[in-house]
Amino acid sequence: MSDTPRTAPLGAARPLSEQYDTALLDLDGVVYAGGDAIAHAVDSLAAARQTGMKLAYVTNNALRTPETVAQHLSDLGIPTEAGEVINSAQAVARLIAEQVPQGARVLVVGGEGLRVALRERGLVPVESADAEPAAVAQGYGGPDMPWGRLAEAAYAVARGVPWFASNTDLTIPSGRGIAPGNGAAVEVVRIATGAMPQVAGKPLPPMHRETVLRTGADRPLVVGDRLDTDIEGAFNGGVDSLLVLTGVTGPAELLAAPPEHRPTYVDADLRALLTGQPAVEADGPGFRCGGVYARVAGSELLVEGDGEPLDGLRALCGAAWSAARAGRFELDAGKALARLGW
Repeated sequence: MSDTPRTAPLGAARPLSEQYDTALLDLDGVVYAGGDAIAHAVDSLAAARQTGMKLAYVTNNALRTPETVAQHLSDLGIPTEAGEVINSAQAVARLIAEQVPQGARVLVVGGEGLRVALRERGLVPVESADAEPAAVAQGYGGPDMPWGRLAEAAYAVARGVPWFASNTDLTIPSGRGIAPGNGAAVEVVRIATGAMPQVAGKPLPPMHRETVLRTGADRPLVVGDRLDTDIEGAFNGGVDSLLVLTGVTGPAELLAAPPEHRPTYVDADLRALLTGQPAVEADGPGFRCGGVYARVAGSELLVEGDGEPLDGLRALCGAAWSAARAGRFELDAGKALARLGW
């Protein structure tokens, strides 16, 4: 991966499953949403595995254990072993274990996945700030987590107990729409205490380290739906990434992405693993991809041609990212995206 800021998504002559040895897949918004498989996910992952690509599932959601996630994926028709699931609970448990004594008590504000990960590191989960914990571990606790759990965290953190968060995703996809994520709960404790936690999850290095240690990937491809976690995490780890448009990120956010949020590849869904990617080429003052040409005119992004909408989006990325590199920001992409049907 080049250190030069990307000015357009890359093309790929061969299928991505043949170019990368391991797909590091986010779950929510990529493989499933609200518990149900996203369209084309099951068949695409099966086909990618048949080509020899290893699959690993990397999620910031610390609620469920790897065994539970693996069973869920298997029930969806994606045979998965627990060792193929890496979550932010494991990353934050390792981070805590490096800073507190073996056998230390840790106040848990979250779900069973966090408790299991702490026990694996020889730490003892406790439920009360009065149990003299050596640390506070906060992770996503699901939509029914009691408000009192956040109060316990605030009591301990206000006393100076070190505070760790599995991740700070403000939102999480669900079958009914976008719901508050662990980052929203972390903000509650931050506001109450004025403190800031150490964070383990994507896009920060502890999660990338945990993923590399557990998968042994030589040439990984990060696959995600969020720019500020999946794609930035790949950027921080120096590896390539694929953004799929099945979750949180929409076309307008992609066009406005700063360098650390720009994916290597962009596609509709996980079928992208089985194909190459069309090249985005500079052409005069604009960029061309397939049958679509994109350029900047005044304060607007414009598209011309009758190619595929995805090719148009890729060409628009080239025009928008190149303009940003030249110091031109806040371009209006509304008409161009509407013309493409986004």
